[in-house]
Amino acid sequence: MDQSEPSPFVLWWLPRLYHALGGLPRALDVAMGEGRHTSVLAKVGFHTFGVDCDFLRVARAKSTLRTANLTAAMWVADLEEPTFNGACFDLILCTRYLQRTLLPTLVESVTPHGFIVYETFTTAQLKHSWGPRSREHLLQTGGELRNAFEGWEKWEYEEAFLPFGEARLVARKPDVPLA
Repeated sequence: MDQSEPSPFVLWWLPRLYHALGGLPRALDVAMGEGRHTSVLAKVGFHTFGVDCDFLRVARAKSTLRTANLTAAMWVADLEEPTFNGACFDLILCTRYLQRTLLPTLVESVTPHGFIVYETFTTAQLKHSWGPRSREHLLQTGGELRNAFEGWEKWEYEEAFLPFGEARLVARKPDVPLA
């Protein structure tokens, strides 16, 4: 898969989630890179935000969105020290990025009844000749991603082995905080 092209999984889900949320939902693209999904969020109609640790990637994303006459609020931040300053989003999107210490912040930052869309590599990717090699950057197969959002309503969860090893999740946060 071309890393600059949006994920088919994300392309399929975003319009559906936009309609499920109604209004003008706020969406955050975490570890947005050059904005391949930030642009899609804005095109679908989300009030879009994006964050990445790389200044040049964010600058390229801003340029791409400006050229397409799309808008999004984007910023550079160290995701090892995440701070969304209490901001909450109706949808958080994270693709091809894993930082386990960030997961509790993502859980906190989704509004009640909001969604997480997450797609990233699993240890099954080690069987392929490309992609991350460090287990620190690979989800364990067998449900690690699903379990990180325990108690959430799972709209879709799958672990794929071909053409590459990854897990994909769409889950809705409950209306009331989990005990």
